[in-house]
Amino acid sequence: MSTDSQVRIVHRPDRHRWEAVLDDDVVGYAEYELSDGLATFTHTVVEPAYEGRGIASQLARTALDEVRQEGSRKVRPVCSYIAGWIDHHPDYADLLES
Repeated sequence: MSTDSQVRIVHRPDRHRWEAVLDDDVVGYAEYELSDGLATFTHTVVEPAYEGRGIASQLARTALDEVRQEGSRKVRPVCSYIAGWIDHHPDYADLLES
């Protein structure tokens, strides 16, 4: 792995998740389920060798930004990481389901 490598966050709707890709390897992901008016985030994973690098935070921010941009859904954070991330970033609280 090159020290110049950047993590890319890629939406994979066919897999119902956003993936963190480093070089050509998936090193993390945030899974979701969609229903009428709701995006339920169910699970966030970062491979142990890549923990502590802010990858989960990048996944959360990118996924939530894309939900906001799409504009037709609220968020249900079943995943404890996504819920905690929103708690620490109150400017995303408007995305939460009522």
